[in-house]
Amino acid sequence: MIRMKPVPHFSSFSILFSALVKNSHYDTVVSLHERLNSAGLMPDLTSLNILLNCFCNMSRISDGGFFPDVVTFDTLIKGFCTEGRILEATKLFKKVVAFGCTPNAITYGTLITGLCRTGNTTLALRLHEEMVNGINTLGVICKPTTVTYAVIIDGLCKDGYIDKAKDLFLEMKSKGIHANVVAYNCLVHGFCCDDVVTLNVMIDYLCKNGKVDKASEMLELMIQRNVDPGIVTYSTLLDGFCLVGRIDDARNLFVSMMDKGCRPNVVSYTILINGYCKRGKVDEAMSLYSEMVSKGIRPNVVTYSALLAGLFQAGRVGDARKLFDGMKFNKVIPNSRTYVAHIDGLCKNGYLSEALELFHNLENCKFKFVIEIFNCLIDGLCKARRLETALELFHKLSHHRLVPDVVTYNIMISGLCREGQLEKENGMLLDMDRMGCAPNAITFSTLMCTFLENNDKQKVVELLHKMKERNVMPDAYVCSVVVDLLAKDEKYCKFLDLLPSFPIQESTRHAGDEY
Repeated sequence: MIRMKPVPHFSSFSILFSALVKNSHYDTVVSLHERLNSAGLMPDLTSLNILLNCFCNMSRISDGGFFPDVVTFDTLIKGFCTEGRILEATKLFKKVVAFGCTPNAITYGTLITGLCRTGNTTLALRLHEEMVNGINTLGVICKPTTVTYAVIIDGLCKDGYIDKAKDLFLEMKSKGIHANVVAYNCLVHGFCCDDVVTLNVMIDYLCKNGKVDKASEMLELMIQRNVDPGIVTYSTLLDGFCLVGRIDDARNLFVSMMDKGCRPNVVSYTILINGYCKRGKVDEAMSLYSEMVSKGIRPNVVTYSALLAGLFQAGRVGDARKLFDGMKFNKVIPNSRTYVAHIDGLCKNGYLSEALELFHNLENCKFKFVIEIFNCLIDGLCKARRLETALELFHKLSHHRLVPDVVTYNIMISGLCREGQLEKENGMLLDMDRMGCAPNAITFSTLMCTFLENNDKQKVVELLHKMKERNVMPDAYVCSVVVDLLAKDEKYCKFLDLLPSFPIQESTRHAGDEY
């Protein structure tokens, strides 16, 4: 057969191997296999299965220079599972360690998939528990994959083990394992229970991962199965639409919710109001605010904070002041988020003195500040060219038991750059290192702009090297400026190859843009 032209496919030899194995001629099979390998013929899965069976029966797995590794076993186990020979796959799995190998996540996952597809979901679940807890005789702990979870959940649902499926889904969520499209399909179509709490958890999980269409599909399934979604379900999906900027879809869902007899509450109204404000549609937000008040739904501090931010962003300072006064009149106590929106809004609309007055009033009231309030005010002071006052405020952070973050440092560095105080700017960078605050792309881009304005290309090159050392990705702005200016001077062209060595961020924000 070997001398035939063309040489037969390896599967033809597998028939011969099978006949020899039935008569216990294991040595002959191994010898023939070696001859075929020497002739340049590649074995197929069937022949490998036969060969492995021979070695198992001969108790000499490494004979003839054949040293299988975990990949070999993964392939063979997959082959058995594909052919529906789950018993043989399970037996082979148990012998992996005897052959000097340690099963990995793929080994476990392959067998788990095979067990589920052949209706052995209970065994698959037991194997999964061994996998994650290391309670097997091997003591091996492996991290399950998304597919592993999805396959077991799907199998459990089909077998009617809904509670087990729910537990496994929650376990998956708690471990921070993100589902892919296949997993979502299993989850969405697999759950046929009427447990609203679990379904809400799933919808929340989908929305937080940007999978709002899948979450919508989940909602439709609930309605089709006569499961009442309730206000929590609708609010979760409303928030999901707003998070991805689909405000029109959120509004349509809001209307649909009311049409189905589900009355909106302060949470659902606030979610939609916040969504409108973030999209710059403050009139729509105020209309919703009036609607909720007319229905006797009392706005909370989150509602007011969202509206304040929206009004200030639209430049409607007078309306923002009235709303803030109304908030206090209605005995809704402002929180940190409210004051961040208020102080930032005043600063960005040119009312810095009023922002400072509000800040000092809070100091006198022993208000517990957050770093964001300082960042807003320091940014406003720097942009108003009141650098000394900004520095004074910066140095007061420790008095309030606050630590500057990267945004604080970026704002201060930008302010120092604007005033040409390069020595203090460098000191601020050193202070960042001392405080363990890592500079980001905005930090470096701010510094580069200053050095480029002063025609100090060498400093720009030094910063590029520092960015590379710290694995800080340059944004498109940095790349365009550096390429443009360095390319004009042949002396520095050799440094352009630094840029492609790390990916480019799409963001083009700079210091102060955060507020």
